[in-house]
Amino acid sequence: MDLTLWHNPRCSKSRQALALLEDGGHAPSVRLYLTNHPSEGEIIDLLVRLGVAPRAMMRTGEKIYKDLGLSEADDAALIVAMATHPILIERPVLITADRAVIGRPPEQVLTLV
Repeated sequence: MDLTLWHNPRCSKSRQALALLEDGGHAPSVRLYLTNHPSEGEIIDLLVRLGVAPRAMMRTGEKIYKDLGLSEADDAALIVAMATHPILIERPVLITADRAVIGRPPEQVLTLV
């Protein structure tokens, strides 16, 4: 199974999710999404795989979320914001060919493997 993990190594939950996968014998491709920013199209594709609205995959507690006034933004603006400021994307995210899951709690990633 082809697995990709959108990962932030500075995040304890992201590190825990990666460790759970590796301990289970899985070797996901790791995308450091804070330096390798996803495009708007990739975010839209991820939303489809997750089956959620944009706000459901956002870190609404981030300062930039408040600074940009995103609490009243529409879905299109939220997608642009995530592509421009990937720190807004909840992490970690495990992605397969047709599904994805946000690793909150980290054990959630195991539901796809």
